[in-house]
Amino acid sequence: MDMFGAMPQATPPPTRDIVVVHSSDVHVDHEYTARLHGGDGAAGLAGVLRAARGVGADAVILAGDTFDCHRLPLGLLDRAAEVIAAAGLPVVVLPGNHDPAVPDAVYHYGALAEVENLHVLGVTHDEAVVLPDLGLEIWGRPHRDYGDMIPFERIRPRSTRWQIAVAHGHYVPIPDRSIRLRPSWLIGDDELAATGADYVALGHWNRAVKVGGIAAYYSGSPEYAGTVNVVRLTTAGEVAVMRAELDIAREPSAVESS
Repeated sequence: MDMFGAMPQATPPPTRDIVVVHSSDVHVDHEYTARLHGGDGAAGLAGVLRAARGVGADAVILAGDTFDCHRLPLGLLDRAAEVIAAAGLPVVVLPGNHDPAVPDAVYHYGALAEVENLHVLGVTHDEAVVLPDLGLEIWGRPHRDYGDMIPFERIRPRSTRWQIAVAHGHYVPIPDRSIRLRPSWLIGDDELAATGADYVALGHWNRAVKVGGIAAYYSGSPEYAGTVNVVRLTTAGEVAVMRAELDIAREPSAVESS
């Protein structure tokens, strides 16, 4: 059996399309993001989840840097928890270089630690979340510290009808890891292709763009891109990707360049 493309025999054929919303680099905080939103540091997160509900999403993927750092007020963590819980759908978070899965990560504190629909790779789950009702597995290698790492250093064999891989890092077609002074967390074309995933959800870039030769996309940060990626996994076995606009405050530099 082909570990990348074969569908497990026990998995029934899909009976409806599955819709997943992909965002990243939300940077919940009590400083810059809060000022951009009139004091609400979780407003960008709320906008992403509001858009997800609006398109009828079955799940949401946040591909790194959901939180700007781990030194945030408990009140803000409670606010973020309230926003996530109210979404009423699975929210799968991959910790990035700003919010790695370290022992004192925000995911362990306040009401955030009690949100049942919040799934954090490296914290509540090791490196994969399986949503059996959707026939979907979402997997990725979380940042576990602040050092360099290879997001797709290893791959995960497919076990469900649909598989989405998630990574937070910098895409270059052919990474050169022999250079000392270089961007960290490199992701190359061969590594993207080796995932065998139906869709690769990327984070770390502010702009939304497709990269590589497969269905690999950066969503961009909500306030810069002004959109989220809407990924439709169809009953015909196709993957359709579009962008849905957000009703949130925009990054000044993004507005000036548009």
